[in-house]
Amino acid sequence: MRLFLALLPPAALKPALAGLADAAHLRCGGRRMADDSLHLTLAFLGEQNESMTARLAERVGAMRAPAGQWQLDRWGYFSRPGIVWVGSARPCAPLQALQAALWDALEALGIQGRPQAFLPHVTLLRRAKRPPGDELPAAPELQWRYRRLALVRSVASLEGSRYSVLARSSLP
Repeated sequence: MRLFLALLPPAALKPALAGLADAAHLRCGGRRMADDSLHLTLAFLGEQNESMTARLAERVGAMRAPAGQWQLDRWGYFSRPGIVWVGSARPCAPLQALQAALWDALEALGIQGRPQAFLPHVTLLRRAKRPPGDELPAAPELQWRYRRLALVRSVASLEGSRYSVLARSSLP
């Protein structure tokens, strides 16, 4: 199973993220991410067998992720895959610490793949025809309050990936 650990946006933030995705799609083209697939990836775990998936689900369910807040205030673009995203202009130390702690725990389980750098972002578009520019409205300052993380399964299809939550951490 293809898995990742993520923060899922709170219900109050979803309409604002959807609005940003709509604005970006109108101006940049490409494939807009579905509203229910918007998330912040903390750790991409790749393909995992059923045994490891069960262990991860159990650990995530028993975990108490620290509550925190992340400010989204800038547009971004990864040119090679044509990804338009929204994220933060400044590093978020608590989010960086959470991601590092998760990778420490994952490596203790034998999972490899820690990225060299962590740039928190929410992917809004894939295969964008052009990068975001001045034609996009200034990214509003959105506050994302997070309280728990999710273990998510990704299943690829012709329409894009479909995500299902396998486990959520306990509330702090």
